[in-house]
Amino acid sequence: MYQTLTFLHSMVRWLVLASLVYALFRAYRGYFSNRQYSAADDSVRHWAATIAHIQLILGILLYSRSPIISYFWKNFHTARADFELLFFGLIHISLMLMSIIIITIGSALSKRKETSREKFKIMLIWYGIALLIIFIAIPWPFSPLANRPYLR
Repeated sequence: MYQTLTFLHSMVRWLVLASLVYALFRAYRGYFSNRQYSAADDSVRHWAATIAHIQLILGILLYSRSPIISYFWKNFHTARADFELLFFGLIHISLMLMSIIIITIGSALSKRKETSREKFKIMLIWYGIALLIIFIAIPWPFSPLANRPYLR
């Protein structure tokens, strides 16, 4: 089950990134060209948040099954000295939870705004901040924090 969760979590990462980038593109285009907020824009907002929440569920399942995390919590005082264990045990999950909270707030605020321009602005700001945090928290192959392959 652990290998399956690792694979799914790695694959869904690309859906999260693509949906957020697309939502940001639509928000940017809508905001700066004074477009009307359409049902398609609302659908993109909704699905970007939904895909991020699916990834959160996969991440929490993976976190609860991971032997790395199990070792980290059983040997916390010694394991926290190893930055890669600290990254996956605390930093990665904390930053990702923060980004999901930001996405959720941005989605809810955007949905409740009156004008199209306000909706696009809220999406642009909140989803942009969340995407930046996600980029920092992903263990990219080139990351100095912790690295994993692009595909697992």
